[in-house]
Amino acid sequence: MKQGKPVADEYEISKQNKVRQIREYAVYNKEAVHGVLDSALIAAVAFVQDGQPVVVPMLFGRDGETIFLHGARKARIIRLLEGTGTACINVTLVDGLVYARSAFNSSMNYRSATVFGKARLIEDWDEKLRALRVISERTMPGRWDELRAPLDNEIKQTGVIALEIESASAKIANDMPDDAEQDYDIPIWAGVLPLAATFSTLQSDDRLLEGVEPSAAIKAMQGKVL
Repeated sequence: MKQGKPVADEYEISKQNKVRQIREYAVYNKEAVHGVLDSALIAAVAFVQDGQPVVVPMLFGRDGETIFLHGARKARIIRLLEGTGTACINVTLVDGLVYARSAFNSSMNYRSATVFGKARLIEDWDEKLRALRVISERTMPGRWDELRAPLDNEIKQTGVIALEIESASAKIANDMPDDAEQDYDIPIWAGVLPLAATFSTLQSDDRLLEGVEPSAAIKAMQGKVL
């Protein structure tokens, strides 16, 4: 893809988000990037502390071009993101192992997305609640409305960061092995072993009140593939 003025549904290619390795896997389409983000439960959030790189895994939720992150209000990452005002986020999903006829050409099929943006601490009460709902609904769809309302003290002790996406890119690999031509004559099996992350069967809390059953929203998560 040539650099230049982006169309509305693509992120502009810049020095910051340009994919340099295996460029044929690069995707700058917003829908594709969002799709990778929305398929992940955990994001690796990178920032700088005292001149040193730090990466922290965090739950997150996306609303349009905004990513919400949350943690304890006094947590290091919340304080540092508030102070630095910028962050980089990556999510990676492994979809399978690619078995080639040589170790050098063996690889993985995967989807990854890297996002850069400005981070700000959400101070407004209503905005914070909305952001927490986005995160909850991303992780456990339908659950927010089933639960008791958050307590004021719980909300006060929670820090929520809004990261506005400034640039982003994805890499998507979905290939069979790409061996050297001479290796195709070697009698070694080659192909792909798919990998799928799937929710299993519900396990009830041993202090559950008698007669309480999981809601339809919870039951729908059983067997769901990410």
